[in-house]
Amino acid sequence: MPGREPSERNYLSTVLVQELFMTWDHDDVVQRLKASRILVVLMCKHEFDARYQKVEDKLYIAQLYFPLIGLILDEMPVFYNLSTTQKRDVLICALQIIRNLDDMSLTKAWQQSVARTRLFFKLLEECLVLFEFKKATEGLSTAPPSVTAEGDGLFSPKYSDLLSPAVHEYINEASRQENRVMPENGYLWQRLSPQISSPSQPYSLREALAQAHSSRMGASSRAMRESLHPILRQKLELWEENLSASVSLQVLEIVEKFSEAASIHSIATDYLKLDCITAIVMACLSRNQPVAFWKAFLPVFNNLFNRHGGTLMVRENDRFLKQVAFYLLRLAVFRNESIRRRAVIGLQILIRNSFYNFQSTARLRVMLTITLSELMSDIQVTQMRSDGCMEESGEIGRLRKSLVELAQENIAHDRLRECSISISALDAVTEGSRENRWRWGEVREVSMALLRALDAGTEHALLGPMLGVDKYAAAESYHSLAWAYAHVPDLHIMWLLHLCDAHQEMQSWAEAAQCAVAVAGVIMQALVGRSDAVWGKEHVDALKKICPMVSDLLTSDSLAAEVEGYGASKLTVDSAVKYLQLANKLFSQAELFHFCAGILELIIPVYKSRYAYGQLAKCHTSLTGIYEAILDQESSPIPFIDATYYRVGFYGECLGKLNKKEYVYREARDVRLGDIMEKLSHIYESKLDGDHTLHIIPDSRHVNADELQPGVCYLQITSVDPVMEDEDLESRKERVASHLSASIRARVFDHFLFDTPFTKNGKTQGGLEDQWKRRTVLETEGSFPALVNRLLVVKSQSREFSPIENAIGMIETRTAALRNELEEPRSSEGDQLPRLQSLQRILQGSVAVQVNSGVLGVCTAFLSGEPATRLRSQELQQLIAALLEFMAVCKRAIRVHSRLIGEEDQDFHSQLVNGFQSLTAELSHYIPAILSEL
Repeated sequence: MPGREPSERNYLSTVLVQELFMTWDHDDVVQRLKASRILVVLMCKHEFDARYQKVEDKLYIAQLYFPLIGLILDEMPVFYNLSTTQKRDVLICALQIIRNLDDMSLTKAWQQSVARTRLFFKLLEECLVLFEFKKATEGLSTAPPSVTAEGDGLFSPKYSDLLSPAVHEYINEASRQENRVMPENGYLWQRLSPQISSPSQPYSLREALAQAHSSRMGASSRAMRESLHPILRQKLELWEENLSASVSLQVLEIVEKFSEAASIHSIATDYLKLDCITAIVMACLSRNQPVAFWKAFLPVFNNLFNRHGGTLMVRENDRFLKQVAFYLLRLAVFRNESIRRRAVIGLQILIRNSFYNFQSTARLRVMLTITLSELMSDIQVTQMRSDGCMEESGEIGRLRKSLVELAQENIAHDRLRECSISISALDAVTEGSRENRWRWGEVREVSMALLRALDAGTEHALLGPMLGVDKYAAAESYHSLAWAYAHVPDLHIMWLLHLCDAHQEMQSWAEAAQCAVAVAGVIMQALVGRSDAVWGKEHVDALKKICPMVSDLLTSDSLAAEVEGYGASKLTVDSAVKYLQLANKLFSQAELFHFCAGILELIIPVYKSRYAYGQLAKCHTSLTGIYEAILDQESSPIPFIDATYYRVGFYGECLGKLNKKEYVYREARDVRLGDIMEKLSHIYESKLDGDHTLHIIPDSRHVNADELQPGVCYLQITSVDPVMEDEDLESRKERVASHLSASIRARVFDHFLFDTPFTKNGKTQGGLEDQWKRRTVLETEGSFPALVNRLLVVKSQSREFSPIENAIGMIETRTAALRNELEEPRSSEGDQLPRLQSLQRILQGSVAVQVNSGVLGVCTAFLSGEPATRLRSQELQQLIAALLEFMAVCKRAIRVHSRLIGEEDQDFHSQLVNGFQSLTAELSHYIPAILSEL
């Protein structure tokens, strides 16, 4: 057998091979085992027969046994019923046949039918599964360890006394292969490591395994392996690794040949999806592979996408592309620098094909971001330092390095040469055009987007146990994640809803409502972009007035970037209405009714388009209640305050990233300065170790961080007031609560101020003639109410007011308060009682004898003695004019008061008149003209 000369064909040998294979379907296990032995013996005979060592002889042997592969494909159910060891026997024979086949004969195997071609590649997938090699300390794994059919996982035996001659010949063939140069100078085959030998080893590996098998019948593979001499065990591992490498490299070579044949449509396959290629590539990537495989993989990967990128990147192949991206990012985490760099080139090849086929990276960026999110749950993100603190893991550090290198133009050509790929591999120039679509600027945007997501996920993991203690940091962490994934609607919404839940737990109703508005904004933008909703761009703009932080990162490309399992197509009008209703409920709890009105105005068009009259009636009833609540707030004699605001400065190296930063905190209206001091002290004391202490700076003076004690963390907490849009920040007038609450509609704040009294001699307080005031205006990064409870201060400006400016400002403030009360329109007689109460309160503080020290004190300080000589003529005239105007408005107010009161208030009115007359007499000593003026 097969004949006396290699050129002779023997029909009987072919029949025998067929009969042997059919025997594998025999019910008797012994008969199946005998068939396997005979087939392997035949293969071994030919492998070691001296007559068949020439290339043409090996081709003849391969062609002789080639029908065996056809039989396997015809009887795949029989193959699947074999034991793992029997499957390996068959596959080794099949691979040896394929290795020695010429390309024409191999191509014929793919020309019969699409189904048969798929079966061929199923057989290759089985090769990758059954010959996968895993060390117990394997560091190059792209997938979690799997357990084979024999139940021993990575210790499943691949070396058997039955198979060893043929397998040894197979490995020897692989190691003897000369470097085969692939297109673009890529090397597919590399020499494998030599066998380990040692004069001290007791006997050969084969003899040792035979003895171990005979002496440990029924023992597990792990026990058998551990019974070997250490040198033999090392030799066994190397043997298995070489076998795995040979199989993987041969599969890779077959993929390259198949890809080339598919590019000229000379085979039978599904050209719409190229599922044979996608399946085998995923089988390769999802298995543990040796370094030699990864070095050979990248040129083949590049050729695949050069030939078939337009097909491999269509939406129908989203699952494949997403998995490729996942495994490339997983490889970018590896300690092996060579593999990590190849992963970066692999990602750049994907980006190049995105430019080439779509002229944009928007869809690929969405896919990579989704993949990175999934990878973060698959790798170690944090690790414990020796001092017990958490830090980011080495895997995260290597992944960050890879993502940075992704956009580094200066190293790209060197890395391509290192990977045996042409330096023009990243050029995206289409046929008939000279324009290179590759844009490094857009690649940097992809890199930055991925780095933002990586940093946000890492910071969230590092926060860990503090999530339940520091609610402010927890909210910011969710917010960072939401914005890192802003160009992926599904993930953006997911993290916004986590943030919404966190705010509701804290009873931060306004912030929770803003999160619900932001979610509705994402959905509305998607619907408006698809032009399939009742809303238009003007409605989105109206929503941004309620929540200015509605994401602007959602471009039309991102919203159209449908990825399997993710995409804007799942966003509906009903889901938008659902979150608008949630926002309405939460704003009601926060008593921000002006926002509720805006929300309902956005819901009404939906119900109108559906002729849902019952829902419309409910909406208009709710609007009636909302407008009445707004009227109650505006007409209340007690100014409405929806929140309190505090500026917090952080100083100290132990505070990390917060050091030398200022934030404005938004708190509930019943939170006082002492409350927030206690709350923040508890949070930051719990973060400090025994070597550091926390100190609260009790005043609002300017802090020089360089003069503070090292090892001490400082918090400076100051109450601040929100600034109205139309407010004059240069005004010297004092700010009063009634002015701040004058406009219920203006409840969006991004400027805040606080006044700090000081004197030139260093004291905080002094006499009126020495009292200076510093007004500090803060601008925040965004406006309140926001998605978080605190916003970073991005700009701070100060202006100082002299003592005379302070005095004039105090008088002008009281004058303005009285004038506003007199000139405010009243719609009905029912409004007169609140007006009378308010007017009485202000008059009592202005002209009553017991509080005259304010105005009289100003006259004593600046209009008598030595201080009066220091005033400039202009300042003196301004002060006198302010006093005269104040007294004139007081006189007018007393007349209005006399018309409003009844008999029960006559005594109080008499006190006001007497107080005004006494005040006029006192002021006449300093300003004689006041008598004629009044």
